[in-house]
Amino acid sequence: MNQYVIRPVRGDEWEQVKELRIAALMDPAAPVAFLETVAEAEGRPDEFWQARAEGASHGRAARQFVAEGPGGEWVGSVTVLVEESGTADIFDQVIERNQGHLVGVFVRPEQRGTGLTERLFRAALDWCWSLEEPELECVRLFVHEDNPWAEAFYRRFGFEATGTVAHVSADPAAKDLEYVFPRPATV
Repeated sequence: MNQYVIRPVRGDEWEQVKELRIAALMDPAAPVAFLETVAEAEGRPDEFWQARAEGASHGRAARQFVAEGPGGEWVGSVTVLVEESGTADIFDQVIERNQGHLVGVFVRPEQRGTGLTERLFRAALDWCWSLEEPELECVRLFVHEDNPWAEAFYRRFGFEATGTVAHVSADPAAKDLEYVFPRPATV
């Protein structure tokens, strides 16, 4: 597992960002894990992917971390969106605290269960805790109620259910459950 490097994306890596996202959207869990379809992603122009990679490569608003193998292949990713207090989140709810929001979690099937997801999460959380003025109070994520594998991983990693439910997918009866990881006292 040490042969994999966990690092932020670079602004010029838009083609790899696009390829990994499409691979994620082809995964059997994609309908309950992502808010986009393969057709939507494939239909986006290159400029979209260029802006996405650039925006997730630097600054405070977002950061995408990838797991890169010894041959340069990308095998996993997680993205952090920074939500500032007083702004609206993706659900049009007002954010009450400065927090990170993990999205786009994906590890290729052949790498699952190897510890790679934990390494991606540690990199994302370390980056969140490194932000200053204002510091982030916690990191949250949402998991679809029909994604028990992901939910179990998040709990094992240390995320705690808040009881907050969102309705994100096209199915109005579907529920996404919020989990939060509080800022450690020792950071």
